Amino acid sequence: MWIPFQVKERIMKAKSKTGSWVFAVLASIGLVAALVNIFIDNMPKGDAQKVEDYKPWDKETVDLMASLPVQDGGRVKPFSTLAGFEMLGLHGARSMKVQDKAGVVYKIKPTEWLMDTVFRPQMAIKLPTFRIDNSKVLQAIDVEQKGRRDRYSYEEIVEGRQKLIELAQSYEPIDKKKRDPVQQQTIDLAYNIRNYEALLGYFGFARIGVVLEGTGKDGAPDDRRPFSEVISLAPSLMPDLEKMRLEGGQIPPRLLSLLQQIEDGANFSKFGLFMIPPVRASEEDWKTAGNVIMEVMTLKMKDPQEGIEDIKAIELAVLELARGEKPFREAIEKLKVRIETRAEVRNEMKFISMEVMYFKRDLFLNALVLFLIGTISSLAMWVLSQSPLAKGFYWVTLTTTVIAVLMCVVAIVMRCIIMQRAPVGNLYDTVIFIGTTGVIISLLIEWISRNRFSLGLSPVLGTILILLARRYEVGDAGDHLDPLVAVLDSNFWLSTHVISITLGYTSGLLAAMLSCAYVLMRGLNLDGENKELRRSLTKAVYGCICLTVFLSLVGTVLGGIWANYSWGRFWGWDPKENGALMIVLWTLAILHARLGGIIKDWGLHFSSLFTACVVAFSWWHVNFLDTGLHSYGFTADKKSTVFIFYGTIMVVILYGVAAMLMEKYSSDQKTLKPVKNGEFVKS
Repeated sequence: MWIPFQVKERIMKAKSKTGSWVFAVLASIGLVAALVNIFIDNMPKGDAQKVEDYKPWDKETVDLMASLPVQDGGRVKPFSTLAGFEMLGLHGARSMKVQDKAGVVYKIKPTEWLMDTVFRPQMAIKLPTFRIDNSKVLQAIDVEQKGRRDRYSYEEIVEGRQKLIELAQSYEPIDKKKRDPVQQQTIDLAYNIRNYEALLGYFGFARIGVVLEGTGKDGAPDDRRPFSEVISLAPSLMPDLEKMRLEGGQIPPRLLSLLQQIEDGANFSKFGLFMIPPVRASEEDWKTAGNVIMEVMTLKMKDPQEGIEDIKAIELAVLELARGEKPFREAIEKLKVRIETRAEVRNEMKFISMEVMYFKRDLFLNALVLFLIGTISSLAMWVLSQSPLAKGFYWVTLTTTVIAVLMCVVAIVMRCIIMQRAPVGNLYDTVIFIGTTGVIISLLIEWISRNRFSLGLSPVLGTILILLARRYEVGDAGDHLDPLVAVLDSNFWLSTHVISITLGYTSGLLAAMLSCAYVLMRGLNLDGENKELRRSLTKAVYGCICLTVFLSLVGTVLGGIWANYSWGRFWGWDPKENGALMIVLWTLAILHARLGGIIKDWGLHFSSLFTACVVAFSWWHVNFLDTGLHSYGFTADKKSTVFIFYGTIMVVILYGVAAMLMEKYSSDQKTLKPVKNGEFVKS
């Protein structure tokens, strides 16, 4: 049947508009589902916990403490960074809310939380510090539960502490792979409780001092003296004790009590805060207060007077808090100057201020907000493609995406300066690097092709990968700025092999995303059968596949050279090596099939979509296998994410196959014409 051109054009526009709305609804549902999963489902329920006597710290005090240098994870970092990851590991977030007796709600950030923990332990034990994902863990230790998933204070858990430790000890001999979730979470909670107790008791020696037994007269309590004063007697006291021991004499009970108190105080302060830089440049490791106390007492410290003054400065700061926050802040400032002066001599203060700013600005979170705005704007741009408003949404999408990716670039540069290495060295680095470079390449494709689809995909890619990075950071709760293991700590190989491989991942994932857009665009008729637009996307995907095979091949060869240099063999069939080889072989197969005419446009895009599964396996999934020499990124608790990804890709491929068959059927119908006997044949 002949259809007038004007009628046909109206039908095509109606189909395109309908497809745009269908796509927008499906994309919106996916976006909402992602946000629910990240921000709601993973957050324990419950209102702000009541801590009636809570009093917030002054901003000046918090800012002062935030930049106090401490050593942790093999490097010197700000107190605020240590606090952030300690809180993330225990609480599952970098903030908590509490409510005082007047009903005022306070939002406590990491620095304030750790200050409460070490300086105000009696208040800290009431804070909802511990995230419990399965209430069965508390049920097993006879602690009252609030809900299946919630947060609890140390005060609420401590009654079941002994049973918790016993259960954890009974579960530890079980192979980690065979433990059920409750057993593993019981062990994790026991470790978290012990680590938290080390922080709670860290400054106990300064608050309590040493009791000098027998000094009380006429019923008065025995005198207490500061640790710094008692350990200053070590040079004269310890030789006398050693002489007494050699002569077989008995140490007086009072002296035994004094020594026991010093040992106990030092043990409580042995872990937690490595905040005292060594005096000698030849020594690399910073010391805890407990280390200094014991080294002075055992006469192992070469500069005992410096150690005594360090302990005295700490005691003064802790005790001044009872007089008020202002004198406390003044004492902390003096202690900080003392620590910083020594750290500067050791050249360990260069990037402390930058790191404080990096976490305070949280550029990736700000970029995520802009990417989300860009994603919503791009959906509107697609839906209103025939409307004058579409141009406005185009510029909103472009502006927010460009600003967001610039924020990501600045954040990555700051990380490189702080770490003093190339931008990619661990699994977290790869996520933010792939997200940033993927958006940049997508914007370049848009600049060349002006097809709007590449621009529309850019904020979506940025949103997905930054959400993945934040989820991984919460689950791992590790400081990804810390130094790498020795075998990986090579700026040359990190800048060549690792960057090449990671850029290969980027181009492979971007090709798959463009193919996803192609399949949905053609299946939902978003393009109004615009063949030029389809050809443009196909060329972009083909180019990305070429880039993937080139970068992956170069990266694999460079990786083999590095492996030969570090491990004495070029290739060992390691899972990570096999994954890289899979990418090379699969993308080579696509290019040969395309050049040989075996696959056309649909086939190229289906193959490109499956490339995302191959890349995800090589980049992410092999880390779950817990085998091979590349054992630096295991995240077994995130298996569900990669399987959801595989499932999503397969659904898109199946939808594309259905759309292709429907299109072929429709095309066949259009080419049929009636003949005299009532049958149809192709014209």
